[in-house]
Amino acid sequence: MAQLERIEAIEARLWRAADLLRAGSELASNEYFMPVMGLIFLRHAYSRFLAVKPEIEKSLPSRHGVTRPLSKEDFSQKGSIFLRPEAQFDYFISKANDPKLPEIVVHAMETIEDDYRGLKGVLPKQEYQSIPADLLGDLMRTLNPEELKTATGDVFGRIYEYFLTKFADLKAHDGGEFFTPISLVQFIANVLEPAKGTVLDPAGGSGGMFVQSARVVEQRHQNPSERLTFRGYEKNKTTVNLAKMNLAVHGLEGDIQQNITYYDDPLNLFHKCDYVMANPPFNVDEVDAGRIANDPRLPFGLPGVTTAKGKKNGDDKGKGRVQNGNYLWIQYFYTYLNDKGRAGFVMSSQASSAGRDEAKVRQSLVKTGHVDIMVAIRSNFFYTRTVPCELWFLNKSKPSAQRDKVLMLDARGVYRKVTRKIYDSSPEQLQNLLSIVWLYRGQPERFRVLVASYLNRTRTEAAEVPALVTAFEKTSAALEKLTQPFLRTMAHDAAHAAPLDEFQIANKQFETDARTLLAALQALPAADAGDEVKKLKEKTESAVPTAEKTRELGKQADHLFKLAERLLEVCEKSLSAKESDEWKNKDVNRARKELDEARHALVEGLRLVRYFHRQAAWLTERFPEAKLVDVLGLVKLVDKAEIEKNDWSLTPGRYVGVAPEEVDEDFDFEETMRDLHLELEGLNEEAAELARTIAKNFKELIG
Repeated sequence: MAQLERIEAIEARLWRAADLLRAGSELASNEYFMPVMGLIFLRHAYSRFLAVKPEIEKSLPSRHGVTRPLSKEDFSQKGSIFLRPEAQFDYFISKANDPKLPEIVVHAMETIEDDYRGLKGVLPKQEYQSIPADLLGDLMRTLNPEELKTATGDVFGRIYEYFLTKFADLKAHDGGEFFTPISLVQFIANVLEPAKGTVLDPAGGSGGMFVQSARVVEQRHQNPSERLTFRGYEKNKTTVNLAKMNLAVHGLEGDIQQNITYYDDPLNLFHKCDYVMANPPFNVDEVDAGRIANDPRLPFGLPGVTTAKGKKNGDDKGKGRVQNGNYLWIQYFYTYLNDKGRAGFVMSSQASSAGRDEAKVRQSLVKTGHVDIMVAIRSNFFYTRTVPCELWFLNKSKPSAQRDKVLMLDARGVYRKVTRKIYDSSPEQLQNLLSIVWLYRGQPERFRVLVASYLNRTRTEAAEVPALVTAFEKTSAALEKLTQPFLRTMAHDAAHAAPLDEFQIANKQFETDARTLLAALQALPAADAGDEVKKLKEKTESAVPTAEKTRELGKQADHLFKLAERLLEVCEKSLSAKESDEWKNKDVNRARKELDEARHALVEGLRLVRYFHRQAAWLTERFPEAKLVDVLGLVKLVDKAEIEKNDWSLTPGRYVGVAPEEVDEDFDFEETMRDLHLELEGLNEEAAELARTIAKNFKELIG
């Protein structure tokens, strides 16, 4: 959690700095989007470049003592982008005070376009001429903080997505369509599991579907550039460029064209795609019915048309509009697939139970037997909208035994809270949902491997606990030792006596209970991927008492720290310790901070033991035989007859029922307080922004 909070703080700081560009340059709000994203692109590209460069250099062939130079192909195979020295971010930092910095950036962009022809004319260049060199230098230094240089994982990938999100929130580039949450894109990609062929996104956005498809291939240790061909349509030219940049920064290329999918298919992909992935705009009602009336991509017909009469040159003209474009998109996705193709897409939750003409289209689609999986997602997953949605999966190569069945999965109760407004799914939650799909597909071995991995991860986290306990006990003893010189000057019955006694008793109890827990943690059972699920379930159940004890020891650590705080408070406030030569205030404060940090680390380490065990328990309790079964409130496999009885509805909640509310046995008061703090902080920010807007409007009014 601490790592997540640090990244969030970095993101917010970088955004505030980038937002100053509006005030310090001649660029309007909708114009500074691309130059900022251009710099984020360069920094993200450099981060990925550095991540793979050492590995590439080790494998470069040498001849007569001369090593072949790095090439674009080397980096593409590692999911990265090749950068010449003058296009590397450290070079920009060295030139941050150069009055010619805008020209230097433009030249860097040109070298990248020379190496990647698909980016020709895509990267922002002209806009930098409107930015003062000193402001551009400050912005570059801001995008290069020390903490990012040592951060682990794809931190800049997250920041890249964060900036996309923020600009989407400002509607700076997308006309109101909203950015797809990364967890949903990951889930779609992992359900489809693209292996080889053409991947199409007819509502391309920023290219996230392509990037996640590539990652699925990379997880199999294969080169996505050799296995997949990326094609896409996007109506907004700026967003087309953004998608190409997003592909390039991951060492990928694709044919993404500016196009309105409703009216044209310039790549002629009808019935030719192996995979279709998309998050189309929801509930569009301005599609010209006359232009699409005979479109072969709409085999189930137009889903409802309204006719508005208007007068022009004295004549009445009829102008038909499709009432809702959702079922246009659904039919496009279906007909772009070849006879073995699979599709996964995000859709408004209204669509799965829509009536009248839309219900007729849905009925026709269900009757094909190609509707595979429906997944309900709760509200607040999207960054700029609060709407709930559903994930649809189509499969033209379904086994005959499943041809008349649809897997209904209600994932609305599977989420975690990221901020006051945003929810997503943790990696483990996504894996748990995917494991249900594996069972549906008759792949119990993957389910067992996942459960075993959770049990072994539980043991791995447990192995870290002894060092954390030692660190906590050591810092606790050090703090107590620092108080002794002063306390020896006090009478035995002074104000410190009771809190000191409580602290020492709690300390001894902690040491006793910690030894007991450490022995239990050491005895946690190992799991093997070849274990039968019955054995895995037994191992999971045997670890329950130990997992519960981790919660208790965490509470004891919290309590012990609070007792230490109370003792220090009594010394400083009631006994005037700070006025004594025996009280080393600086050392005490340092020791207090170290104890708090050790407590946080220990509580988090204990939580991780419990967390990964709980994942194994979640799976084995619901699917004890590693077979797909109906689980109330979560999943049900329904047949076509049941769907017909329910007006051809594809809404998962209509079939799976409502599960009894689960009691959160791992309720975390401090985490709840953090959520409340986030909410208060968010409300304060909104209030401040509203006050600034009112003040600005008032000033203009009295002007």
